[in-house]
Amino acid sequence: MLSYTYLLIDFFTVIICFIFSFHHKIKFNRHFGAFFGASLLVGFVFIVWDVWFTKNGVWWFNDKYLLGIRILNLPVEEILFFICIPFSCVFTYFCLDKFFKLDWKPLPEKIFVIISIILALIVGISFKEKIYTSFTFLTTSASLFILYFLLKQRWIGKASFIYLLLMPGFLLVNGILTGTGLESPIVNYNPNDFLGIRILTIPIEDTVYGYELILWNIYLFQKFKQPKT
Repeated sequence: MLSYTYLLIDFFTVIICFIFSFHHKIKFNRHFGAFFGASLLVGFVFIVWDVWFTKNGVWWFNDKYLLGIRILNLPVEEILFFICIPFSCVFTYFCLDKFFKLDWKPLPEKIFVIISIILALIVGISFKEKIYTSFTFLTTSASLFILYFLLKQRWIGKASFIYLLLMPGFLLVNGILTGTGLESPIVNYNPNDFLGIRILTIPIEDTVYGYELILWNIYLFQKFKQPKT
């Protein structure tokens, strides 16, 4: 049964959102094509990142909690992670955006984005010897700059607030993956490659990694989806 642990985490992460996506007031199922198009494109980039880090021992996986099926040396459960987590997050964003007015005023959003870019840049440069920390913060800084200043996206503040609302669920899922409640972690990290600051068992870098993952999924989802119905 332990070998199904990571797969069950993926399943329970997505199943409730998947069921409610067919609700007549939500109709998220009408945008499945847009979601899968977005998640596959973003997932491809993050899987390449994942393969690279796994190959170089930045992180690795505990076979005790896996089915044993690997693609590009990644557990199949890890690949499903890049569909299941974004699905739940994009679904939540879609619902809250549909039923509530969460848009930020231009000036506070601009200030937030600029401060976030600068802080992420400082952390990324300051800890350049720690590859997980440096790469995650630098790419997130670049992503925010591209999305806000080059692509002129004006939903960053709203998405950031929704990501904060999702944080309890993120901490639960990522907590289990990193060892909370288990005899040993499903995902292990090389202590030389990250700051060592953890929320429970979760490296602080994971929250930034997840933030960048969701921002790009939201961007492409909105670009691909059909007009509101």
